[in-house]
Amino acid sequence: MVSDGKRKKRDRKSKTQTTLDPTSSTINDEVFSVNNVEIVNSTTPTSAKKHENRRGRPKKRPKHSPEKPEKPPPIINGEIGVAPPVEGVNRVVPEMDAVVKVFCVHTEPNLSLPWQRKRQYSSSSSGFVISGRRVLTNAHSVEHYTQVKLKKRGSDTKYLATVLAIGTECDIALLTVNDDEFWEGVSPVEFGELPALQDAVTVVGYPIGGDTISVTSGVVSRIEILSYVHGSTELLGLQIDAAINSGNSGGPAFNDKGECVGIAFQSLKHEDAENIGYVIPTPVIKHFIQDYERNGSYTGFPFLGIEWQKMENPDMRMAMGMKSDQKGVRIRRIDPTSPESEVLQPSDIILSFDRVDIANDGTVPFRHGERIGFSYLISQKYTGDNAVIKVLRNSTTLEFDIKLSTQRRLIPPHVKGKPPSYYIIAGFVFTTVSVPYLRSEYGKEYELEAPIKLLDKLLHSMPQSPDEQIVVVSQVLVADINIGYEDIVNTQVVAFNGKPVKNLKSLANMVENFDDEFLKFDLEYDQIVVLRTKTAKEATVDILTTHGIPSAISDDLKP
Repeated sequence: MVSDGKRKKRDRKSKTQTTLDPTSSTINDEVFSVNNVEIVNSTTPTSAKKHENRRGRPKKRPKHSPEKPEKPPPIINGEIGVAPPVEGVNRVVPEMDAVVKVFCVHTEPNLSLPWQRKRQYSSSSSGFVISGRRVLTNAHSVEHYTQVKLKKRGSDTKYLATVLAIGTECDIALLTVNDDEFWEGVSPVEFGELPALQDAVTVVGYPIGGDTISVTSGVVSRIEILSYVHGSTELLGLQIDAAINSGNSGGPAFNDKGECVGIAFQSLKHEDAENIGYVIPTPVIKHFIQDYERNGSYTGFPFLGIEWQKMENPDMRMAMGMKSDQKGVRIRRIDPTSPESEVLQPSDIILSFDRVDIANDGTVPFRHGERIGFSYLISQKYTGDNAVIKVLRNSTTLEFDIKLSTQRRLIPPHVKGKPPSYYIIAGFVFTTVSVPYLRSEYGKEYELEAPIKLLDKLLHSMPQSPDEQIVVVSQVLVADINIGYEDIVNTQVVAFNGKPVKNLKSLANMVENFDDEFLKFDLEYDQIVVLRTKTAKEATVDILTTHGIPSAISDDLKP
């Protein structure tokens, strides 16, 4: 997902949908793209405004009101032009020179034709300098990068950058520049605390509409757990009313003290919404940086491998044996591959997480007069940390010390720059299913166009083992050997010769080492594919030559 103006929009939401379902992986906030850019009055050039509405009837002026300038200068103690001070606030000018422009060349894998890559394209976004000779920007700004360059404000030189870490889930990337000249005269940005509602924010960056630095201002209008479009996850986020457009991605948001309180990363584009932008707050940014400093790489945000249900109904609480002073949420399902599956059980009531009580609606206290989803407490931990969970089971209170791990989904929401896996036999192209693959096959409306069984697995299925994958016949490269099978497209492979298919590597190994007369693939909907083993393997070589495919198996699957 790239915020730059030359990139197509990457979100996949229904045209009529405006809200996000926290239990679904459907994404509705749109990422910056030139297709989503809306012209707003605040960016209209001054020269254009002077010539607006020249034809037709002139504007009526209120009666008994003399003409006056649109913005009269303030008059204080008889002096004109002195700005009135705001009591208790000393506004500090942000460190503009620390904001840089990021130029990136991307080369995406072609998931529909996994043996090749797509045509490269360029993008530009924003970033800013932090301590330790490092630069922060968005992960989607450098996704599938082949080259990254940075340019300072007022400079005509682009400096080659090195990508140190990419946090896909939190949409943050860490860069550095080896050239000492880049760091001359640049002061790093200092981070501030999490702002309060109605606090003023200033977003700085290089958005579409010009080449120089741009500044927009607004206030914090909401603080809650948000859906991060690029990472397909939910973390703490800020909603602001400052204009965020294509190219603002990765730019800092400053408070009145000149401290950075977040990174601009996505906006909501909808006919019923105006100036709704989202900022990654400092707790998430600091978690990313400290994770990298502690481990030498990005390890991700931990998750509790459960699905839960609210306990707001009094009859349900009574039936579950909860006392009048007990509150919590009920566990619906547990991920079999998560550490929690060893101690937690379905229908357990989670009463608290790390000694913080959880309400019946799944929220916990958050600052004065505010509440937030208890997943915020989990996201403050690091991968491998321990947490104390108190549960109610059969009217008995139990406590467990659980080691937290990252989440693994049966259908991954992103491929993290890895080349796609594939295996070809007799023209049958086998590959694995991921969200980017569904986008590649069915476009932005893949939630409506993809096969219902794949969507059901995407939204509701959990992996039964750590290495489980959904393997499908992506397409059939037509040849004499596969006559009658040409219409098989994106159909899941359930078994090979009666043995369940666990993942693509196991399927490739079984086929390669099989010597019996017939290959038999069991597909979903009780379809089967039968091929003669000897002729199938012989035909594969000719099919690869015809389609210019260098290998019948991807490098990661080779023994």
